[in-house]
Amino acid sequence: MPAAVVVASNRAAAGVYEDTTGPLIVDALAGLGFEVGPAAVVPDGEPVGQAIAAAVAAGARAVLTTGGTGLTPTDRTPEVTRPLLDREVPGIAEAIRAAGVAKGVPTAVLSRGVAGVAGECLVVNLPGSRGGVKDALAVLEQVLPHAVAQVRGSDH
Repeated sequence: MPAAVVVASNRAAAGVYEDTTGPLIVDALAGLGFEVGPAAVVPDGEPVGQAIAAAVAAGARAVLTTGGTGLTPTDRTPEVTRPLLDREVPGIAEAIRAAGVAKGVPTAVLSRGVAGVAGECLVVNLPGSRGGVKDALAVLEQVLPHAVAQVRGSDH
């Protein structure tokens, strides 16, 4: 199944530093059996929404984003993701936040990431930190293949 990764980072997109979260997500998706290329690294805001929409249009069954879910003025990932969704799946985002808190990271509750279905694709916003990504992937590894199959109407 095809999947895509979108990294929201003004500085990484500008080449100020190399993104390290995208490859973590790419490797995790490949480990779950998804066909996934390198992460798309784009500036915060509307470019994130454009990258998600392009991946969905290209047939991705899962799109995971990282970054842009915090409280800074440039953190706009949930705002550009939500209009693309046909329906939200709030339990995924809630579980990701709860996993961070359970690991002793109280600031995990500040992540505003959303999750939902766009067409036949599951879209999930992950935090931008490496620790947040690892915590989110621990949650997603347990449910992502099943959720993606369900989006197309498979039995449960």
